[in-house]
Amino acid sequence: MINKKFIQKLKKDYQKRESERRQIISLSNIVLHDSKRVIFALHRDDIKNSEAQLKEIEKVLQNLGKKFGYNRLAEEGAYKAGVEEYVEAKMFYLFRKGKKLDEIKEANLGYDSYLGGICDTTGEMVRFAINQAAGGKFKEVEKIKEAINGILAELVEFDMTGYLRTKYDQAKTNLRKIEQIDYEIKIRRS
Repeated sequence: MINKKFIQKLKKDYQKRESERRQIISLSNIVLHDSKRVIFALHRDDIKNSEAQLKEIEKVLQNLGKKFGYNRLAEEGAYKAGVEEYVEAKMFYLFRKGKKLDEIKEANLGYDSYLGGICDTTGEMVRFAINQAAGGKFKEVEKIKEAINGILAELVEFDMTGYLRTKYDQAKTNLRKIEQIDYEIKIRRS
């Protein structure tokens, strides 16, 4: 009734795809977890360790790209989550180093990973600003506010929808938070 060779081919293709999927998920989870560790290290001013961890993450991403190709990777939600967290970590690292947020040459990333990661970076910047304020570094808070304001000034030019719209709205909320923090500092210091 059914062509057995056809079914065997389907089974082989399915098993290959599932094997790829498990490998991608496993390595993507490493990228996600290690990216979170980078962000945490950056909040503790451990720049040197962050640099080393970012390089390791980039090796994993490059190996994934070589093994599976970007189109295959982009089909997996775990990969998307991992690279978005990586972008957030890398952008926060660039911010902490006083560099411009820019294209990441070490990995092949789509616009959605960049936009989601950049939006999320504003949350880490607010968290960093709170720690700076607690340490009495009020000028730093103002610099961070200006940086977030600059990011939002660029992001407003996109007409984001769906998931990215949610990320953008979170970034706008982060701008409001940093503005409130800056306002309260100015009120208390006057």
